[in-house]
Amino acid sequence: MLFAIVKFYKLVFDREINLYAYYPKRQKHKLPVYLSINEIHRMIESTDNLKHKTMISLLYGCGLRLAELLNLRLSDINSNKMTITIRESKGNKDRVVMLPEKLLPLLRDYYKAYKPKFWLLEGQQGGQYSAKSVQIVIKKTAATVGITSPVTPHKLRHSFATHLLENGTDIRFIQELLGHRSIETTEIYTHITDISKSKIKSPLDFI
Repeated sequence: MLFAIVKFYKLVFDREINLYAYYPKRQKHKLPVYLSINEIHRMIESTDNLKHKTMISLLYGCGLRLAELLNLRLSDINSNKMTITIRESKGNKDRVVMLPEKLLPLLRDYYKAYKPKFWLLEGQQGGQYSAKSVQIVIKKTAATVGITSPVTPHKLRHSFATHLLENGTDIRFIQELLGHRSIETTEIYTHITDISKSKIKSPLDFI
C-alpha cells in the first residue's frame, strides 16, 4: 500500500515522498540491569547504619520503587500477616507485598533506634526522608563494596524481579508484586535471566 502511494506521487507529481517519516518510531525498551545476589548481600551487610540497612533491604526485599519506599507509613507494616501495603503506587493503585522474614527483626531494631512517628523513614526534621538522600546512600554503599557500575534504587527493584524469576516464581505473581498493569512489562525480565533448563522438571519425573 505504501509503495503504491509513493509510486503514484512519483508518476503524477514527479515527486518522491518518504511516508515512513510520518510514522512514529517504535520506542526501544532497554533491558533492565540488575545486581547479583552476592552483590546485594555485600551491600546490606557492609553498613552498620540501621536506617541505611533498612532502606536497602526494603527496596530489594520487596521490589519497591523509590517513591513507594518514601511513602511507607508505620501502619502499612503488618507483622501478623507478614505483609506490607503499598499505597497509591504508580497508577494510583494500592497493592500488598510480602514482608520478608529476615526483614522483620531489622524493622523492629530500626523502630527502637529511631522511633519514627508516622512515616517509616523520616528525615531529621520528622518529615519524609528525601529521595536524593536515598540515592546517595545506595550509590555510596555500592561503591564501598566495590561495585563499579552505577547502582540506583530502581536497580535493586530490577534485581528483586530477576532473582524471583530465576528462582522459579510464576511471572504473574511477580507482576502483582511489582504492581505492573500489563504482563508485557514484567515479561521483559525473561529476556535477561539465565534460567537453567536443568532446573525444569519433565512431567515424566513425577510419575
